[in-house]
Amino acid sequence: MSSITKEQKLQGIIEMESKLNEIQDLDILLERILTEARKIVHADAGSIYVVEGTNLRIKYAQNDTQLKSLPEGSKIPYVSFSFPISKKSIAGYCVLSGEVVNITDAYNLSEDKPFSFNKTNDEETGYRTTSMFCIPLKIASGKILGVLQIINAQNEAGNVIPFDSDAELYIKHFAVSAVQALEHACIIGNMIKSLQLMAQFRDPKETFKHVERVSSFSIEIYDRWAMNRNVPFFEQQKFRDNLKIAAKCHDFGKVAVQDSILKKVKPRLTSEERDVMKGHTCAGALVFTDAESSLEQMCRDVALRHHEWWNGQDCGYPGDFDYTKYVPGMALPHAKPLAGEEIPLAARIVSIADVFDALSHKRAYKGAWSLEDSFMEIEKLSGTQFDPELVKAFIQIKDRIVAINSSFEADEKSEEND
Repeated sequence: MSSITKEQKLQGIIEMESKLNEIQDLDILLERILTEARKIVHADAGSIYVVEGTNLRIKYAQNDTQLKSLPEGSKIPYVSFSFPISKKSIAGYCVLSGEVVNITDAYNLSEDKPFSFNKTNDEETGYRTTSMFCIPLKIASGKILGVLQIINAQNEAGNVIPFDSDAELYIKHFAVSAVQALEHACIIGNMIKSLQLMAQFRDPKETFKHVERVSSFSIEIYDRWAMNRNVPFFEQQKFRDNLKIAAKCHDFGKVAVQDSILKKVKPRLTSEERDVMKGHTCAGALVFTDAESSLEQMCRDVALRHHEWWNGQDCGYPGDFDYTKYVPGMALPHAKPLAGEEIPLAARIVSIADVFDALSHKRAYKGAWSLEDSFMEIEKLSGTQFDPELVKAFIQIKDRIVAINSSFEADEKSEEND
């Protein structure tokens, strides 16, 4: 490879690094880091892991070969699981040693290596992992946030080749800036988590897991809707980054509702109490009144509009009411309902994710519906409460929604057993 080509390659990496710093959500950033790292060295597949205490969790997996065998618009099956950090696994060794691992053939490791390659996923999918490159994502303090693992580098003919010295140079250079972007995203993420925790203190029913599920479901709905509509890539990336965070803020306004109403189980809320509860939409929007960035504007829109109804029925709220005149604790006055695309897209998406999650999980006032019944209810409300195009996208990704829900349930059971 000529020095000019190397210079051009490094310049392209520098340009991508500046775009990474614009991403605010940690999960969106992790996914993008994996995507761009693979592009840099023409890798067919890869995974990205994050450190969670003494465990490593796989956050994202990508595989172009598997993707080509799926229907257009589909993603490879959702995976999310954790395992103890140990030198016996390649990713675990990467964390504990802090070293880069470059493997020519995962199936033929030398016996002096402390780690081994787990062939289980290959056997289940029919894939063949050959070359592999793992690099720890280490911040300035020395703390390792996770591991970037890319698989099966390819030449121009599409044949699998080892990761050579140039590939190693490019990925190491890219990883330095990727970690800087991760540190920035972690700061934003921690701020949002603090606000989520505050909301959970006020309303135990709105758990951290509920908020995280709603956020994850919302991204999947948007991705499929955007694919159906051929939304340009850059526009998708910006919107989904904001949406991942904004969805987590949808019920922040409940901190302004008094306990006697917020935590009431029996008897049911009176009509006036329900109007006070509805005010949480305006209270949440007030948090973002002075919105300047597109993220803050979307947070405001989602908090304010996620209970509007697509067909403009009076069931939706707060409607055409000036939320800046709302006083926390007051009953929400009746106003002309919004309808259709008057309701911001992000709010229409979060509305579906929020209702689906509320239906399919236990609340103090109701038992959990089955997932199938919950899907059927969302379909039933298409065109009335929900945007029909978004419902269509939601049903198209049904298997993925189920997989995400199952991964959260598995985590909860694991936490109960610890």
